[in-house]
Amino acid sequence: MFAKIDVNGDNAAELYTWLKAEQPGDGETSDIAWNFEKFLVNAAGEVVQRFGPIVSPEEIAEQLGDLLA
Repeated sequence: MFAKIDVNGDNAAELYTWLKAEQPGDGETSDIAWNFEKFLVNAAGEVVQRFGPIVSPEEIAEQLGDLLA
Protein backbone atom coordinates (compact mmCIF):
# COMPACT_ATOMS: atom_id res chain seq x y z
CA MET A 1 0.00 0.00 0.00
CA PHE A 2 1.30 3.43 -0.85
CA ALA A 3 0.66 6.71 0.87
CA LYS A 4 -0.31 9.82 -1.05
CA ILE A 5 2.73 11.97 -1.86
CA ASP A 6 3.32 15.36 -3.40
CA VAL A 7 4.82 15.44 -6.87
CA ASN A 8 5.07 19.25 -7.18
CA GLY A 9 5.99 22.07 -4.83
CA ASP A 10 8.25 22.37 -1.81
CA ASN A 11 7.14 19.01 -0.39
CA ALA A 12 7.55 17.02 -3.61
CA ALA A 13 8.95 13.52 -3.14
CA GLU A 14 12.65 13.28 -4.02
CA LEU A 15 11.95 10.84 -6.86
CA TYR A 16 9.68 13.31 -8.65
CA THR A 17 12.02 16.23 -7.99
CA TRP A 18 14.79 14.23 -9.70
CA LEU A 19 12.59 13.03 -12.58
CA LYS A 20 11.43 16.58 -13.32
CA ALA A 21 15.00 17.92 -13.15
CA GLU A 22 16.16 15.30 -15.66
CA GLN A 23 13.21 15.81 -18.03
CA PRO A 24 11.64 19.21 -17.36
CA GLY A 25 9.07 18.94 -20.12
CA ASP A 26 7.97 21.46 -22.72
CA GLY A 27 5.84 23.86 -20.68
CA GLU A 28 6.67 26.97 -18.71
CA THR A 29 7.23 24.86 -15.60
CA SER A 30 8.53 21.36 -14.98
CA ASP A 31 5.56 20.60 -12.72
CA ILE A 32 3.59 17.45 -13.36
CA ALA A 33 0.33 18.76 -14.76
CA TRP A 34 -1.97 15.79 -14.33
CA ASN A 35 -2.18 12.13 -13.33
CA PHE A 36 -0.71 9.58 -15.69
CA GLU A 37 2.28 11.66 -16.74
CA LYS A 38 5.01 9.09 -17.42
CA PHE A 39 8.82 8.95 -17.33
CA LEU A 40 10.89 6.38 -19.20
CA VAL A 41 14.08 5.39 -17.34
CA ASN A 42 16.74 3.14 -18.89
CA ALA A 43 18.74 0.36 -17.20
CA ALA A 44 21.52 2.84 -16.32
CA GLY A 45 19.05 4.93 -14.37
CA GLU A 46 18.93 7.76 -16.91
CA VAL A 47 15.63 9.46 -17.59
CA VAL A 48 15.23 8.96 -21.33
CA GLN A 49 11.95 10.71 -21.98
CA ARG A 50 8.91 12.26 -20.38
CA PHE A 51 5.42 11.63 -21.71
CA GLY A 52 2.27 13.63 -21.15
CA PRO A 53 -0.91 12.09 -19.77
CA ILE A 54 -2.52 11.64 -23.19
CA VAL A 55 0.30 9.39 -24.45
CA SER A 56 -0.85 5.79 -24.21
CA PRO A 57 1.28 2.95 -22.79
CA GLU A 58 1.10 1.35 -26.24
CA GLU A 59 2.84 4.37 -27.75
CA ILE A 60 5.61 4.13 -25.16
CA ALA A 61 5.96 0.38 -25.75
CA GLU A 62 7.26 1.13 -29.24
CA GLN A 63 10.37 2.70 -27.65
CA LEU A 64 11.02 -0.09 -25.17
CA GLY A 65 12.56 -2.43 -27.75
CA ASP A 66 15.51 -0.09 -28.22
CA LEU A 67 16.13 0.10 -24.48
CA LEU A 68 15.86 -3.64 -23.94
CA ALA A 69 18.16 -4.58 -26.83
